[in-house]
Amino acid sequence: MLLALDAGNTNITIGVFRNGELIHRWRLRTVHEQTADEWGILLRNLFALAGLDLAAIDGLIVSSVVPPLDPVLAAMSREYFHREAVFVTPEADTGLEIAYDNPAEVGADRVVNSVAAYHRFGGPCVVVDFGTAITFDVISTDARYLGGLICPGVGIATAGLFARTARLPMVEFRRPEKLIGTSTVGSIQSGLYHGMVSMVDGILDRLVAELGDATKVVATGGEAKLVAAESRRIQSVDEDLTLRGLELIWARLKGKQ
Repeated sequence: MLLALDAGNTNITIGVFRNGELIHRWRLRTVHEQTADEWGILLRNLFALAGLDLAAIDGLIVSSVVPPLDPVLAAMSREYFHREAVFVTPEADTGLEIAYDNPAEVGADRVVNSVAAYHRFGGPCVVVDFGTAITFDVISTDARYLGGLICPGVGIATAGLFARTARLPMVEFRRPEKLIGTSTVGSIQSGLYHGMVSMVDGILDRLVAELGDATKVVATGGEAKLVAAESRRIQSVDEDLTLRGLELIWARLKGKQ
């Protein structure tokens, strides 16, 4: 079995694959201060609750955008799984050519998402990932990662509005019942939701105009389903896109050993 970890700024997503099939998935808060032992005990407990055996894990792969966590997760892998974790980097053999000016600047999650999207849809393809930041990643027909865009995420926009205004409350990001809000909370929710949908579709309109009408668009991340419900451009939602990309990269690397 394969253990795949996607360490983001807000959440860490954990997946277990058996023969290429995702059989368990957990999403936890990214706690920067946790030690290798704390991560190991947490995973041991999750495995126990799911009826899984830690000893059955024969591979561990990580995509991380939180550098301080990397040595901690590497130590956890050695201590609790007796394996050296494989960390995805832009230099890794993922099957994609990275066309960024400086490939080292590309977040591992963006590369992994692009691998999964290209494997499923081919190119040209755009991945919209709703995380701490909203990223748009573009893959060409010939498996080249062309780059993309980075925008503030839903949480950042919501927290910023709350922090910089004296009388506006913190609200839940949700699809409002009506466009024109008739309360402060309703007005904020409508503005945040429809503003986010309009931003996403506006950027996708420009990308499709440049890449061509055959461009496929897939969304992933926390708010993907909510935004996709109103979006004109998002064609598919895959909450496990990053984990699937990690499994594909692992299979590619293992096949070359």
